[in-house]
Amino acid sequence: MKAIKNIFVGFIVSFVGSIPLGYLNIVGFEIYSKFGMNSLVFFLFGIISVEVFVIYFTLIFANSLVNNKKLMKAIEIFAIFFLLILAYSFYAHSNQTAKDQNYLEKYVMYSPFLIGVILNCLNFLQLPFWTGWNLYLINSKYIFIEKKLKYFYISGTIIGTFLGMTALILALNSITKNSGILSEYLMPVIIPMVFIGLALFQVYKVYKKYYSSKK
Repeated sequence: MKAIKNIFVGFIVSFVGSIPLGYLNIVGFEIYSKFGMNSLVFFLFGIISVEVFVIYFTLIFANSLVNNKKLMKAIEIFAIFFLLILAYSFYAHSNQTAKDQNYLEKYVMYSPFLIGVILNCLNFLQLPFWTGWNLYLINSKYIFIEKKLKYFYISGTIIGTFLGMTALILALNSITKNSGILSEYLMPVIIPMVFIGLALFQVYKVYKKYYSSKK
C-alpha cells in the first residue's frame, strides 16, 4: 500500500508541476513541431534522466538544502537572468529568415536526448521545487522513503513528468495548428512575453522571500 501511495503522490506532484509553461515545455514543443514524436520522446528521456538524480538527491538531503539559505537565494536570483536570456533568445531567433532557422535542427539531428540532458541540467529552479515538495511530503507522511520505497516515489514522478509534458506539448501543437494568428505570434511575441512574465514573477518571489521582511 505504501508503494502504491508513493507512486500516486509522485505522479500527481510531477504531472501538475510539469504542466505550467516553462522553457523545457516550449523547447519540447518546438522539437515536436519540427521533428516529430520520436525526437520529442528522446528529448523527454533526456529530461527525465537528470530529474531522477535531482529527486533522489533532494529526497536524501532535503533538510540540508532548505537550511542552506545562500544556495537557495543564489539559485532563485540566477533563474531571473536565465529566464530573461531565454526570452531574448526566442525573440531573436523568431526574426531570422526561414533559411536561417536551422539553429535547433543542427543539434536535434545529433541527439535530442542530449539537448534534454543539457537543458534540464540548467533548470536550477527544480532544486528548490523538489526540495520543498519532498520535505513537505515526507514531514506530512504522504510519502515514505525508507529502504526501496523511495524508488516507487521516484518512478511515479518520472511517469508524471513524461505524461504531463507530453500532454501540454500536444495541446500547444493542436492549438497553434487551429489558430493561424496564434501560430504567427507564438515565437516572436507570446513565448518571449511568457518568459518575461515568469522572470517578473520570480523577481516578486525573491523580493518577498529575501528582502521585504527586512524593512
